[in-house]
This record gives sequence, C-alpha cells and structure tokens, in this order.
Amino acid sequence: MYAWIWRKLPGAVWSKLTLSLVLITAVGALLWYVVFPWATPLLPFDDVQVEAGTEQVDSDSVIPGGSAAPDAEAPDEIPYSVTSNHPDPSPSR
Repeated sequence: MYAWIWRKLPGAVWSKLTLSLVLITAVGALLWYVVFPWATPLLPFDDVQVEAGTEQVDSDSVIPGGSAAPDAEAPDEIPYSVTSNHPDPSPSR
C-alpha cells in the first residue's frame, strides 16, 4: 500500500517525501478534528454503570477513616499541613 502511494506521487525523491509528509499531516488532521470527535459519543469509555445492591460493605464492617456514628458537630480537618510547603520568607540582605 505504501509503495503504491509512493509510486503514484509525482516528482523526484524530495518532492515525494514532502508530499508524503503533507499527506500524513492531512490524514492525521482529518482523523483528529473530524473522525475522532464524531466517534467519541459512540465509544463506551465513559459509560459507567453502578447498580444498586452491588456494595460489599455489611453492617458489621468498619470503614477505614470513618467512625461508628458520624458526628454532625465535628470540625472539618485537613489531614496534612498546609504550611509545610509554604515556609515563611527569609529576610533579604
């Protein structure tokens, strides 16, 4: 197939090389801007379905990081330091 395209391109080696690069770029742009956006809704990559009754947690199990009775008055705490990556600036000389 590629040999057939190479034979059908007009000109010498350098013009055939240039025309083949233009042809590859045109096919890539056609795929990128026309074919792939058209085909995206038809592909099932974002079609995630979670059905009821598939959970694996029973009433006696403990959820890591959770508590037995959630407290509505508990403050929201961040589990890491927000100042460790932003030290105080040193005085300039």
